[in-house]
Amino acid sequence: MDTQSIRHFINGAFVASASGKCFENRSPTDNRVIGQVCEGGREEVDAAVAAAKAALAGPWGQMPMAERAALLHRVADRINERFEEFLEAECLDTGKPKSLASHIDIPRGAANFKVFADAIKNVPTESFRLDTPDNLGAVNIGHRSPKGVIAVISPWNLPLLLMTWKVGPALACGNTVIVKPSEETPLTTTLLGEVMNECGVPAGVYNVVHGFGPDSAGAFLTEHPDVDAITFTGETRTGEIIAAAAAKGLRDVSLECGGKNAAIVFDDADLDKAIEGTMRSAFVNCGQVCLGTERVYVQSDIYDAFKVRLVEAAKALRIGPPGDPDANMGPLISKEHQEKVLSYYQLAIDEGATLLTGGGVPPMPDELSDGCWVEPTIWEGLDDSARVIREEIFGPCCHLRPFDTEEEVIALANDNPYGLATAIWTENSSRAIRVAEQIEVGIAWVNSWFLRDLRTAFGGAKQSGIGREGGVHSLEFYTELKNICIKL
Repeated sequence: MDTQSIRHFINGAFVASASGKCFENRSPTDNRVIGQVCEGGREEVDAAVAAAKAALAGPWGQMPMAERAALLHRVADRINERFEEFLEAECLDTGKPKSLASHIDIPRGAANFKVFADAIKNVPTESFRLDTPDNLGAVNIGHRSPKGVIAVISPWNLPLLLMTWKVGPALACGNTVIVKPSEETPLTTTLLGEVMNECGVPAGVYNVVHGFGPDSAGAFLTEHPDVDAITFTGETRTGEIIAAAAAKGLRDVSLECGGKNAAIVFDDADLDKAIEGTMRSAFVNCGQVCLGTERVYVQSDIYDAFKVRLVEAAKALRIGPPGDPDANMGPLISKEHQEKVLSYYQLAIDEGATLLTGGGVPPMPDELSDGCWVEPTIWEGLDDSARVIREEIFGPCCHLRPFDTEEEVIALANDNPYGLATAIWTENSSRAIRVAEQIEVGIAWVNSWFLRDLRTAFGGAKQSGIGREGGVHSLEFYTELKNICIKL
């Protein structure tokens, strides 16, 4: 793949925009221009949707389930065969450490195809025998059909992983897709088009249109009347716009949106586990994880000890580019996002926070000085009503606050418009279950964080989203369940 000229992938071919419009793709590590990306308009979206509809009516729609599953296994294998290419592309776009991307992004991105290809073969539907007045009866059989053309709007923080998390089950269920990746991270989504062709996936099954949101590819795709369902991961504000677009025609939506997640550390927690888990949840991927922790509540008896250790661990993080084998934290995704995160760093001070570590831009070598770097940052002392406590920052930062009672911390954790995830640290199993049941989130981890079984439900409560994906929940979204009633 030519990383300097990124084109759309429509109906099995790489094509430029009819308008000739392009935009820059910049490296987060040093802000240099990596290449030019074609910006899609209505013409490209129309072509992609038409190709997807034709594939549904053609070979893909007629393909037996076992053959479709075998193709998706081949796609996963081919991603792993081209592992280094996907790794280079992902790190070029995001700037994240290769150690992270090689452990999470690429292998899990490939695995999504196998997991859902296997799931569709093993998830049963329902069947009921019904008594009738003539005593002969009837039988009801559940039947799943593909939903149709799926619009996939994927984010920039885990570009391959979160895109295939949607594309994998969508294709396994027999749908076709048009992916609009984030304009910040176009490379691995485009590279996957080459893999689809190599593996013999029919043209039109997998399509990619690049661009932005308003008055660009994103808006044109979500508004298109021949798109049957929309799945999105990103900001809550954008999710609201997509939900409004989907309301016309009553199309299904799955929205995984923002989070302002809380970690709760009780005084009986294993402190080593709690420190290690909180460090990852606050700072991994430079804090750019929807499930990440930005509010940390620690029981008063261990608050000071926890604070000292967390600050020491944050100061020990090594910031560097993907090629640095010792780096465990990379840059933010863009200069725009860097400005946003730094504005919250300043806001925290303005609102009265005590800065425990970080709070600015780290010194970097000259060749990296124009990159999107920020320091891992920890505060304490803010009021519960502060904007830094209530608004999602999406950077490597967290605020520490002591609490005394279980009832108090449940109220604090729930006092937020978001409800995506939480991490609870305690060795008391009864307390763990009791508290987890009361936290208003879609995912509650106990003595762990980001431990994901792909068979389980994934999604958020409140302003963190609509719907669930994962396992049978993905199959329910990407299929229409029809009841066939047979009179005997």
